[in-house]
Amino acid sequence: QVQLVESGGGLVQPGGSLRLSCAASGFTFSTYAMSWVRQAPGKRLEWVSLINGDGSSTRYADHAQGRFTISRDNAKNTLYLQMSSLKPEDTAVYYCEKGNTRGQGTQVTVSS
Repeated sequence: QVQLVESGGGLVQPGGSLRLSCAASGFTFSTYAMSWVRQAPGKRLEWVSLINGDGSSTRYADHAQGRFTISRDNAKNTLYLQMSSLKPEDTAVYYCEKGNTRGQGTQVTVSS
């Protein structure tokens, strides 16, 4: 079955950086577009970024454009999200997503 396991979250100061990872299994990773989404406390799930199967095309939400970079390593079945210039409003649980399937998420907290 599809398994998605996120990691790499943590506490970071405003302006800092983090790299999230998502280890995927149970499907042919390279043939699927993958996304990152997030959910802040008390808010709805929010889309962050998308990458196609071979990594040649990416898209970003306005709030992520220019600060976040999505990438993938199909040899390792792993999805990444490099986040920089982090802001307190980026605080959320971040999930990788294949279709309607998400992992358990990883908490990102941006605070001084």
